[in-house]
Amino acid sequence: MTSLRVVSLIASATETVVALGCEDWLVGRSHECDYPPSVRGLPVCTSAKVDVEANGAEIDRQIKSLLRNAVSIYDLDAAILDRLCPDVILTQSQCEVCAVSLQDVERAVCELVRSRPRIVSLEPDGLAEIWEGIEEVAAVLGIPDRGTQLVATLRRRLDELAERAARLKRRPNVACIEWIDPLMAAGNWVPELVELAGGVNLFGEAGRHSPWMSWEELVDRDPDVIVVMPCGWDIPRSRKEMRPMVEHAAWPTLSAVRGGQVFLTDGNQYFNRPGPRVVESAEILAEILHPGEFHFGHEGTGWIRW
Repeated sequence: MTSLRVVSLIASATETVVALGCEDWLVGRSHECDYPPSVRGLPVCTSAKVDVEANGAEIDRQIKSLLRNAVSIYDLDAAILDRLCPDVILTQSQCEVCAVSLQDVERAVCELVRSRPRIVSLEPDGLAEIWEGIEEVAAVLGIPDRGTQLVATLRRRLDELAERAARLKRRPNVACIEWIDPLMAAGNWVPELVELAGGVNLFGEAGRHSPWMSWEELVDRDPDVIVVMPCGWDIPRSRKEMRPMVEHAAWPTLSAVRGGQVFLTDGNQYFNRPGPRVVESAEILAEILHPGEFHFGHEGTGWIRW
């Protein structure tokens, strides 16, 4: 098997390449690719134009301002790409906020990257597209059988979890929060994960982009459980940014708050990444929703109680 030189510009694709047994083929990454930790030594080809240390409301303002002016929120270093001489570049066209855009990659390759790499753009809107993306990456790398096997293993684990959850009588209503200020519900594959884990998803639709939501809607639906999973943030950062929620006048009136059923998760490492660890994301939800039935060992690292 001939190895290829691969640059991954999206964290989930980096994890996929590693899960396929081709970590040593990676020659470059995005600034957000950080798992497994061994990939952090790779050359970084992207950077963010927004101040990621700002609070949630300010980050939202900066992103919307850039997008309104048709400006990408990421910089792509074409000179580094050129020096890396990749055969394959993995990117995405699913979300302008998630990673560098397909158009930016195509422009850089056409203008500056002499190796003329093949560009593979993933667009995972739901679980089906996540599986398709894994198989597509494996096919491009010339190892389609590994992709088939990996997807079969991941799907089997999810099926086993779903079968256990389906036998439970209690199915709590769940609100998954993807951004705190302003409020955004989690969409795409997250509603599917909630249902598989034995919950009833209240906001966001499977296979569709994450929607903005209002406090009035949150109060009206009054979830049994609130799971906070801000895009790009780990648990400590999410905890630091909870103030706009907990200081809202309606916060103490919510059933989830009164019942101690508010949870913070590592959205950055799990729920926001449409790759192999989507199974761990479902396991986290199962532990949260049915603590007496599921124990996968994610508490403290993947989630905590607020």
